[in-house]
Amino acid sequence: MHRLGLLDTAFLRMESSRTPMHVGGLMTFRLPKDAGPDYPSTVVERLRAFPYMPAPFNCRIQWPLSRAMPPRWVEADTDVEYHIRHSALPHPGGERELGALVSRLHSNAMDLNRPPWEMHIIEGLENNRFALYLKAHHSAIDGMGAMKMVRTWLSPDPTETRSPGEMTAAAEAERGPDARRLQDASEQRNHHLRAALERSLQNGRLRVETARDLAATFYRLGQGGDNSVIRAALRTPATPFNQRVTAQRRLGTQLLDLTRFQSIAERMDCTINDVVLTICGSATRRYLQEQDALPEGPLTASVPIALPRSDGRGGNAVSGFVCPLGTDIDDPVERLQRISTITHRTKEQMLCASSAALERFGSFGMAPLMLGQLTGTLPKWPPLFNVIVSNVVASKEKLFMMGAELESLYPMSILFDGYALNLTVVGYAGKVCVGYTGCRDAIPSLQRLAVYTGEALSELEDAVASRDDPLSA
Repeated sequence: MHRLGLLDTAFLRMESSRTPMHVGGLMTFRLPKDAGPDYPSTVVERLRAFPYMPAPFNCRIQWPLSRAMPPRWVEADTDVEYHIRHSALPHPGGERELGALVSRLHSNAMDLNRPPWEMHIIEGLENNRFALYLKAHHSAIDGMGAMKMVRTWLSPDPTETRSPGEMTAAAEAERGPDARRLQDASEQRNHHLRAALERSLQNGRLRVETARDLAATFYRLGQGGDNSVIRAALRTPATPFNQRVTAQRRLGTQLLDLTRFQSIAERMDCTINDVVLTICGSATRRYLQEQDALPEGPLTASVPIALPRSDGRGGNAVSGFVCPLGTDIDDPVERLQRISTITHRTKEQMLCASSAALERFGSFGMAPLMLGQLTGTLPKWPPLFNVIVSNVVASKEKLFMMGAELESLYPMSILFDGYALNLTVVGYAGKVCVGYTGCRDAIPSLQRLAVYTGEALSELEDAVASRDDPLSA
């Protein structure tokens, strides 16, 4: 199997008992109408009988003798009873009990001597539902990869009763052998030699082009005065979100209607992600105001950007930029306009760069985090951002697992020392699933942030309506 890339290896090197580097997803399902009380147990049995996790989740991590070198994925046996677990909620099985259980599960570090994933089926959820919590190490997958994997497990057909493993095996059987596979062994060897030589020549040219492109990207992103995202990162204020983290996590969730985001985006000529960043700015502004801890300068968010991946491997293919959240602006419409101006300009600047240069740009952004994490000095450094804000799409249509309808998908992410808050939103079937991950000790009452996010959306809707029609105020 292949070696891990620079960014994937960085997530492994940053792993510690206080900063586990795994991501997760909490999915809630509604039981089929004809399901009996043993349905969750049946789901567990079927998942274990037909396990399926794509590469590299059929592998474990193997470090070389010199840990200065990146590790390698090597195939490993999967102990399905270890990886696929069955839990139950205490009565009354509400969202509070579910959140408490999943927060504890997400706080536990993974056994990296095994394939780096766990799946927990959780029964006893009120209103005839059950939950599935999946976690996987960030060295093996990014947000877009996770959404792609979830879509392969689930089906838009409510009558589909096969397990994810059974559906995958059937799809692979239908595809049959690869028509492009080389049959002759000598021809195959020659093909590999030619490909290796071509890659060597291409890589030499690519490194030169990437270095030149990377320098140009830094230059462009440093331009623009107050709209410069590099200057924004260097001016990031310190907040209660930027402190040393402990091992324990909390999850805050909110389910919102996608059409509300779309309506604002259309009326304000901006993107849905601009609306997400705006209401995040509003929520964090209100949360810090209540603690008398809102800084004069605007909070900033690290905004990951997914990059195309053509090699079919797992791991991470991301870059990103730092965006001010307008927390120094009272009016939510002005806050949105400010954010939209910055994101539009930054995306235009980044579109001029190649994917290779953008991936290197993302690695440069991770370098100080990794260095500070490994030396234990990261909480003492000036922060480069205050919160991570990610936005991914799971599916525009409803999905089902063995006849059970997926109702919501709440993401959970990683935290670093000095960076105790992460917000990830997932678009699914006309809904926006908001998931805050926070350090339990650094950010008390995390659910308030999720609630404030919903209220910030209403505030923004009202402000946009008043702007369009002053008489409606």
